[in-house]
Amino acid sequence: MAKKPAPDVSRIATENFATTLGIELVSATIDHVVVKMPYDQKFGIGRIHGGAISALIDVAATAAFWSTSEVNQNSNGATVGFTVNFLKLAVKSDLWAEATIRRRGGTLCTANVVVTNDRQDEIAIAVVTYKLTHD
Repeated sequence: MAKKPAPDVSRIATENFATTLGIELVSATIDHVVVKMPYDQKFGIGRIHGGAISALIDVAATAAFWSTSEVNQNSNGATVGFTVNFLKLAVKSDLWAEATIRRRGGTLCTANVVVTNDRQDEIAIAVVTYKLTHD
């Protein structure tokens, strides 16, 4: 049975900038998070802007990085970088981002993120690198 993630995962996935995007936490377990970004015209009339999709990727990955029992009150983190490949136009659709931790190092972690639309077409894929410390 999968352990529940640290409580910060829900907060990270749904506060601040994520709130502006309307992002919702769908599921979270250790090293795996799914978030949803409901379609809004502010993301682009018709097709959704790549910047909005990139922000969704970053939110999903960040929440996944924090989904570990190692997180404590002194934990601190930041995205180091990511590479995204856009595979298909996202047109007037809710989007889901599924982030899976690929590796946790001493402080650097990597994750794979897949973004899909409401027909489950792959819209984008990304590899995200994140620095997470637990001093």
